[in-house]
Amino acid sequence: MSILLVVGSANADHVLTFDKLPKAGQTLICQQYRLELGGKGANQAVAAARLSNEGQNISFISSLGDDANASMMRNAWAVDGIDIEGCYQIANQSTGTAMIFVNQQGENSIGVVPGANAKLSSEHFQQQRAKFEQANYMLIQLETSLESVQAALQLARQHQCINILNPAPAAVLSKEILSLVDIITPNETEAFALTGVEVIDQLSASKAADYFHQQGIDKVVITLGSKGAYLSDQGKGQIIPAPIVNAIDTVAAGDTFNGALMVALDEGKNLQEAVIFANKASSIAVTRHGAQSSIPYRDQLNN
Repeated sequence: MSILLVVGSANADHVLTFDKLPKAGQTLICQQYRLELGGKGANQAVAAARLSNEGQNISFISSLGDDANASMMRNAWAVDGIDIEGCYQIANQSTGTAMIFVNQQGENSIGVVPGANAKLSSEHFQQQRAKFEQANYMLIQLETSLESVQAALQLARQHQCINILNPAPAAVLSKEILSLVDIITPNETEAFALTGVEVIDQLSASKAADYFHQQGIDKVVITLGSKGAYLSDQGKGQIIPAPIVNAIDTVAAGDTFNGALMVALDEGKNLQEAVIFANKASSIAVTRHGAQSSIPYRDQLNN
C-alpha cells in the first residue's frame, strides 16, 4: 500500500455569489450563500483521495477546533476514505473559517481566519512521525504557520519522503524553507511574490522557474489558470495546455491540481504526464460550484 501524506489547513467556507465582485467600500446584495467544507490542505487531501487508485492511502494531518464544524469535516473526510488519525481537535479553539466572494465568471476573492490552523505544530508531526517514515510523497501549503511548514518539510526530507510545496496563499519564503523543497507549484501570483517575475508568457515563466532552480528545487510547476501549466524539470521547460471548459467557479481548482499531481507522480508518471492528469482534474473542478463539492472522482476523468 502506497501512503500519500497531506499536511495543512481546514476551513469552513462561507461562499457568497455575486454578479460582480464588490469594490473597496461597496456593498452588494449576494445572489446565493452556502456553507462548504474547504481549506487548502483539506481540499488537497480530498482531491488526492478521490483521484487515487486502490493501492494508494491518503493521510491528512491538520489542526481543527473543538466545534461542530470539526466533527462535520472529520466525518466527511472519513467517507472519502482519508486517514484522519492526524486531524487533531484543539480545546478552546475554533475551526478555521474562510469568506469567499465569487462572481459569475468564476473569479473569486478570499479572506481567511486561521483559527485552529495556527496551532498546527511540530509536536503534531512528531506524534505522526510514522506517516512521514512510510509516505512516498507529502503535499503541503501555506495556510498554517511558516514554522510548521518548515518543520514538516524537514521531517519529510529526513525520511526521504518527496515533498510538494504549494506556496499558497502567496508569501515570502526564506531560503531555508525553499532549500527543503523537492517540487514547488505556485500560480502566477505566487510565483511573482516569490521571484519578482511577472509571469505572462513562457519566457517569463522560464525566468521564474530559474529562480526556483537556483534555490535547489529541481521540479517547478507554475499553474496558469485556463492556459494550463508551465513545467520545468531541471531547467527543461514547456507549457502543458489545459482542456477548454466553461469555468463557473475556480475555488479549489488549484487544490484539485495539486492533489492530482501528487497521485499521478506516485503512480510513476513523469512530470509532464502528471501535469496532464492534474490539468484534466482541475478543468472539471472549475465547471462546478464549491470547494470540496467540486472535486471530481477518478472515474469522472474518463467521461
